[in-house]
Amino acid sequence: MTDERDISDRGPARTAPRDSLFLLTTLSTPDGVPLGKARIRNLSATGLMADCERAVPAGAQIVCELRGIGLVAGTVAWSRGDKIGLSFDEPIDPQLARKPVGAKSSQQAMPDYLRMHQPGLPRR
Repeated sequence: MTDERDISDRGPARTAPRDSLFLLTTLSTPDGVPLGKARIRNLSATGLMADCERAVPAGAQIVCELRGIGLVAGTVAWSRGDKIGLSFDEPIDPQLARKPVGAKSSQQAMPDYLRMHQPGLPRR
């Protein structure tokens, strides 16, 4: 059985391996004009695919913030309805987006009211 999906439904061929994930971000122009929120579906060193709140045209210059990475600039390589493919201006390390942000020790992550009343510890 062959896959008869129309190849035109996909963006240009990708050169970098990509990870599937689910991250939220906000898109804007380089001038700071907001373009809405987006759900990143997959991420690679050279780009991403996202579902956007509204259509963003191919060729648009975009800036978004990626957790663990920071601000990333790129160009919309393709756009189909509310989905876009973004090609980054500079490669990133996509694994940084998967690392927990602000990881703390279990003692620091525990709420104060629990940390102050642990068995065996003197009460204040």
